[in-house]
Amino acid sequence: MRSSLEKEGGREGLSAAGSTGSGFRAARRFFVQWTGLLLSVTFAGCNYSFVAGSFPPPHVQSVAIEPFENETTRFELTGELYDQLLRRLPSALGVRTAGADVADAIVRGSITRYDVVAPNYRAGQPGQAAAVLQRQVNISVRVEIVDLVENVILWESTNVTARGEYAEGSPEDGGRLRAIELLVQEIVDGAQSNW
Repeated sequence: MRSSLEKEGGREGLSAAGSTGSGFRAARRFFVQWTGLLLSVTFAGCNYSFVAGSFPPPHVQSVAIEPFENETTRFELTGELYDQLLRRLPSALGVRTAGADVADAIVRGSITRYDVVAPNYRAGQPGQAAAVLQRQVNISVRVEIVDLVENVILWESTNVTARGEYAEGSPEDGGRLRAIELLVQEIVDGAQSNW
C-alpha cells in the first residue's frame, strides 16, 4: 500500500523511510537560511554605535580648560597639570579646545593635596634609621566639567587622587609627572563612566 505522499511526489516505489534526499535538502535549506540570518545580524551589529548617554553630549564640541587653583605649597603643579589636561583631555573626550568665552563646556578645579610618602622601606638595625626603597607622590584634586550650553554639571568629583612612585635617590619630578598622568586618566575615566 502506498501513501499519498509517495504518489504526489512522483516517486512511486520509495517508502517514507527511503526518501532521505528530500529530508536532507530541507535540513540543508533550513541550515543555510538560519546561517544567513545569523550572519546578517552579526554584521549589522558591527555597524552599531552607542550614542544615547555618551560623553560628552552631542552638542558639546569644544572644551575650555582652566588652570586649577592650587591649595598646596607646590606652585609648579598648576602648570604641569594644566599642560597634561590640555594635551590629553580633548582627544580622550573627542572634542577640541576653545577659549572659555566660546567653548561648549569647561573643565575647572582645585589641587587640594600634594604629599610624598615612603611606602616601601626596610627596617634598620636597632638604633639605625630605616632604609627607604621607594617613595610615592600623592596628588588629589577637586574637579568639575560644566556644560556651558545647558548650564549643567556634566561630571564632578570632590576627590580624584593619583599616586606616582619613584625609587629612592631618583628625582621627585618623575613620580610627580607619573601621578599627574594618572590623575588626568582618572578624570577621563570618571567623566566617561558617568554616562
